[in-house]
Amino acid sequence: MYAQLPTIYFPATFYVSAGLTTKEAEEKIRSAGFELPFTVKPDVGMKGLLFRKITSWEQWRFYHEKMSVEYLVQAFVDFPIEYSVFYYRHPSSPKGIISGFIQKDLLQVKGDGLSSIKELIKCHPKAKSRMAELKVRHADKWNEISLPGQIFYLSYAGNHNRGAQFINLRHEIDGSLLNLFDKLSHHTSFFYGRYDIKASSVQALKEGKEFSILEFNGCGAEPNHIYDCGMNLMQAYRVLLTHWSALYQISAHNHRNGHRYWDFKKGYHFLKRARAHFEHLEKLDVSGI
Repeated sequence: MYAQLPTIYFPATFYVSAGLTTKEAEEKIRSAGFELPFTVKPDVGMKGLLFRKITSWEQWRFYHEKMSVEYLVQAFVDFPIEYSVFYYRHPSSPKGIISGFIQKDLLQVKGDGLSSIKELIKCHPKAKSRMAELKVRHADKWNEISLPGQIFYLSYAGNHNRGAQFINLRHEIDGSLLNLFDKLSHHTSFFYGRYDIKASSVQALKEGKEFSILEFNGCGAEPNHIYDCGMNLMQAYRVLLTHWSALYQISAHNHRNGHRYWDFKKGYHFLKRARAHFEHLEKLDVSGI
């Protein structure tokens, strides 16, 4: 996916094979110029599973030794705000549609100078339901008392199922934003999916500067602007059906123009392998890695 993008639009990325020894992998990562902090995530992943911000080489070594699948090392993007943009374009049309634009506030607690991280999590409306998972992940900070006003990130993954809060920015969708993603779509032949981005501001993103694409997801991408944005169930269904209709029309057009559908057998086995892969990632994610 990253190979389709201009290199200026995404962070430095290095592919790590699960077969590499820790010594070999560390030498390759250092030789590639990576410095702490950096992030790691499975090459084929979803829902923020096994996404980690690495702040020490000891932490990375533990991650590598536990990982049994290929993963990516990426330079840490230090822009302050994470966004999602859902875009689709019919291949016969020069212009596409931005159907969703949200800001993602990462799962976090704010110190009060009195309470431990554990106590702050207990009082957090989303984090309190993830006590066991967060205790494993933040065992070294569990009883630490944060300074008043200090932000402690419980997860760096901007995913809804990782506790991120979404803010609807539909009112910010305009011609400038659409022009940027039309340009990207024509460069990549990417007709449908969601871009996850970090940027310094909405305005900077519209101007095509001070942003980095963390990843972009194709037909498996969820229109995540249905969450936390005041929709009722029927409105959310309507959004999903609209997107599936657009995806069908794009797929049918590409099929007629030489990009053939998979047959049932190929699709079935692909989904079966994918399901087994993601179940494996879920088990690894809660194992303390």
